[in-house]
Amino acid sequence: MKTVKIFLSEKDMPRKWYNLAADLPTSMLPPLGPDGKPISPEMLEKVFPMNLIEQEVSQKRWIDIPDEVLQLLTIIRPTPLRRAVFLEKYLDTPARIYYKDESVSPAGSHKSNTSIAQAWYNKKFGIKRLTTETGAGQWGSALAFACALVGLECKVFMVRISFEQKPLRKIMMQLWGAKCISSPSEETQAGRDILKKLPDTPGSLGIAISEAIEAAVSDTSGMTRYSLGSVLNHVLLHQTVIGLEAKKQIKMFGENKVDVVIGCAGGGSNFAGLSFPFIADKIHGKNIRIIAVESAAAPKMTRGKFSYDFGDTAEMTPLLPMMSLGHEFIPAPIHAGGLRYHGMAPLVSQAIVEGLVEPLAYDQVKTYEAAILWSKTEGAICAPETSHAIACVIDEAKKAKAEGKEKVILFNFSGHGLMDLVGYDKYLTGKLDSYSLPESELNKSMESFKGFPPAAKRKTGKW
Repeated sequence: MKTVKIFLSEKDMPRKWYNLAADLPTSMLPPLGPDGKPISPEMLEKVFPMNLIEQEVSQKRWIDIPDEVLQLLTIIRPTPLRRAVFLEKYLDTPARIYYKDESVSPAGSHKSNTSIAQAWYNKKFGIKRLTTETGAGQWGSALAFACALVGLECKVFMVRISFEQKPLRKIMMQLWGAKCISSPSEETQAGRDILKKLPDTPGSLGIAISEAIEAAVSDTSGMTRYSLGSVLNHVLLHQTVIGLEAKKQIKMFGENKVDVVIGCAGGGSNFAGLSFPFIADKIHGKNIRIIAVESAAAPKMTRGKFSYDFGDTAEMTPLLPMMSLGHEFIPAPIHAGGLRYHGMAPLVSQAIVEGLVEPLAYDQVKTYEAAILWSKTEGAICAPETSHAIACVIDEAKKAKAEGKEKVILFNFSGHGLMDLVGYDKYLTGKLDSYSLPESELNKSMESFKGFPPAAKRKTGKW
């Protein structure tokens, strides 16, 4: 009988987070303020607690995980590494397919790896409440769960179209004590401005971020901070427990190497969590393909521009060096809400520029086809975001068969789709189309860069 899953014990959990910034061939570009000059850590204090800001700017390769955070993480970790033997058999492929199952957390996804850490650091700093945004609802659910664990208030601005498509996510957040608000809303000036301009807008993560930041910094008590579920360095840092565990488990399966590492990518957190420890190996000479899969409806990595841009619509964040479609981008209401963001994490963006990561885009019909095949072979119903990774896995497994090569493929099963069945119903009833962002919409969105400085690499290898 084949071994199909490997579990680690709590004593095998990683004790440190891995920081890719320490190993990238080229130093990271700094965030910029409104004056075009690099911002100081102190300029972020109204938004984040200083203990997380220190992680955000750190160049240390390894950062210790506090014992208290480790204990909280045992609620969700370690997660199993599974082999997709039934999908392999169906595809008749020589490839061996493994996946890190992050769907087993109470909130249903990888997001709790950073929500728990962020909630703990905010509590440690004396903060009383957190605000945030959420697209599909995975991050909002995870932060609500984490705030309930450590005893913080939580307010979540949820992108309007997802608020309407996924009402059960709102109930999950409420069960953990959070307040969930459809964005754009009347609660913030940013929301009111958008509603006045675009009353029928489906919303976007950029708009919801603006509202959440405004709600945090406008609290005169100083006891509220903002929490982000992706994009920023410290968020990606917390997720690296995924890849660090996977490296131990893949060896326990008897594999000496991994040929292909795959993750879906919206803002970059689950992709980074699995891939960064393997990118470190690639930097040091190992032959590994690292593939980031995005939605063809929000193709910032494959069709966007590597430039400084705002992380939100209302221009409340610093300018960040990232692959972007422009911060005024309003995505189509596809069901993979977590992939509708206009930009990509600066660390992931630079890894793409350095040639360490290969971006690909898939449309939602192809990804739902992959999700249905997965459910009929492996059983689990995946999140619409995760289906993008699975579609790529299937293509890579077919390629291995065509080439007659044994390959080890590893991907991140970033979340379950049990709260996303409306999207599956629309696919099954033929109501979804294979939407890709039209060139005219792309060009219109790109106008919002407004002459921001490009983040292109110089021929000397320096920025």
